Amino acid sequence: MSDFNLPLSGKVAIVTGSSRGIGKGIALELARRGAAVVLTYVSQRSENLVKEICQTIESFPHKPRVYACQVDLSTLEGPQTLIRNLLTWSDQKLKIDILINNAGVENAKALKDLTVDDYNTVFNLNVRGPLLLTQAVLPYLNNYGRIINISSTISRSGFKNFGLYGASKAALEGLTRSWARELGGNGTTVNCVNPGPVQSDMLENVPKELVESQKALTAVQNRIGTVSDVANIVASLAGKDGAWISGQSISASGGHTMY
Repeated sequence: MSDFNLPLSGKVAIVTGSSRGIGKGIALELARRGAAVVLTYVSQRSENLVKEICQTIESFPHKPRVYACQVDLSTLEGPQTLIRNLLTWSDQKLKIDILINNAGVENAKALKDLTVDDYNTVFNLNVRGPLLLTQAVLPYLNNYGRIINISSTISRSGFKNFGLYGASKAALEGLTRSWARELGGNGTTVNCVNPGPVQSDMLENVPKELVESQKALTAVQNRIGTVSDVANIVASLAGKDGAWISGQSISASGGHTMY
């Protein structure tokens, strides 16, 4: 196939939190475009889901490589554990081209009900996790690398009861801009993709009346986004088309939230 058909051929991508939802969709789309894909998941309950994703990727006509690793990226040890596993997988010749920091956890609590444990749960995975993993990946990241952080339109929208989650995603946007400045010298780009409401497991935690109001305010077709809508944006940034875009937070919301 031509480069147009497989624009990510020869690339190695890590997609964290890829057993379901947006992470799964991104992993599948990157593999469709030719990348070898590393999947991460944390729960033993997700093992069968990940096996199915691996089987799907391996069934693609161009036979992309796929590797799955169970690892808790909210821990201090998680990122280095992943790198050690990848060094073994690659016969100590690890090279990474694309890092998608997607793993995250929601929290829907009013300010008066929040605890320090809630803060640690959200920020350890949503903020510290991407920071430590990106640090761990840097020694193995090729020139013209792509780092894409998955944030949320909630980072700027101020939804009731989502203060902790929104703050963590706003922090990820701040890291994105700084990393773009720091890492761009060799052609590496760093961006955020901020999905609006997307039909996925996490949407089940959002009040139905809020979802309906979001649909009404969405410019494109007054609908909820799909996983594919977001995955296609991420995959485009991961390839040649993303070479001149860096330090940006892109609202992937069908015009619901406009920056």
